[in-house]
Amino acid sequence: MTTLKILFTPISTLVPMLTPDQNAQILAAAGKDAVLVEAKTAERQREEIVDADVLFGRVTPEIFTLAKRLRYYHCLGAGVDSIIRPELVESDVILASEKGEVGIHLAEHAFALLLGLTRGVHTALRDPDFRLREPIRKEQRELWEQTMGIVGFGGTGRAVARRALGFGMRVVAVDVEDVPREPGVEAVWKTDRLHDLLAISDVVVIALPLTKATHHLFTRDLFRRMQRHAILVNVTRGEIIYGDDLMSALEDGLIWGAGLDVTDPEPLPAGHPLWRHPRVIVTPHTAGGSPRRAGRAIATFCENLRRLADGRPLLALVDKRKGY
Repeated sequence: MTTLKILFTPISTLVPMLTPDQNAQILAAAGKDAVLVEAKTAERQREEIVDADVLFGRVTPEIFTLAKRLRYYHCLGAGVDSIIRPELVESDVILASEKGEVGIHLAEHAFALLLGLTRGVHTALRDPDFRLREPIRKEQRELWEQTMGIVGFGGTGRAVARRALGFGMRVVAVDVEDVPREPGVEAVWKTDRLHDLLAISDVVVIALPLTKATHHLFTRDLFRRMQRHAILVNVTRGEIIYGDDLMSALEDGLIWGAGLDVTDPEPLPAGHPLWRHPRVIVTPHTAGGSPRRAGRAIATFCENLRRLADGRPLLALVDKRKGY
């Protein structure tokens, strides 16, 4: 029987290493004739990918082109915008990712940003002084009975919706696909009603992947359609928002504020006005952090190895042409 070679490429912020137990889990799922090889450096990845059957991690598009036997690529990271290139799209390689598994911590981070703004926490932390008590109280607002519009209703959008319902919010969403409604969500519209969603939302949360269709989707035209007191929250990809237009929208009063874990440009330069804007919170792309993330990714990868061997459909598959 031909040996199944699995190549693991560690990613420091996602799965920096495999424990002995995790190694054993992967090999058990792959079968007795499998081998697991770790390649940390680009040089080693170039050598090992040539005869690898399965890739767990992420490599540059240039290194991917060296693969001769690759059948299954499990990308660490929910978004695959950094690896989608014609060579991968046109290949027979099956692509899966962490899609559907990152919603828990992304949604919690979205609410950390949102609550920081609505309760004035960001102001108190920047300038810890009791004299700010009254100015902060004047700007505070409740989420109760406010409308949240969620743009993109996949795993992250659904996780955000569940938490919004817990705060007593009215929730509507749009998605390009025909997706089922989450219990308690008032409506899930197609994207041709995005303008309707923006017009009624007190809070707008972006939960989209970055694709050609979503790149710089949020420009001045969309900001003009939002409510003047609206808060925009983005925890997926910065380039979905056109950064210059966001700054103008904030300064011109088209929207009230923004909670951003991702920015355009990214990284946001030191001294950029968004870092200190009185109605903005920026975190440096940290929403993806969770001590449980690696375990979820490895569990799905192991299940997919078993499915691959049995000829069953894999989980968390990515449509390479759509980019999600």
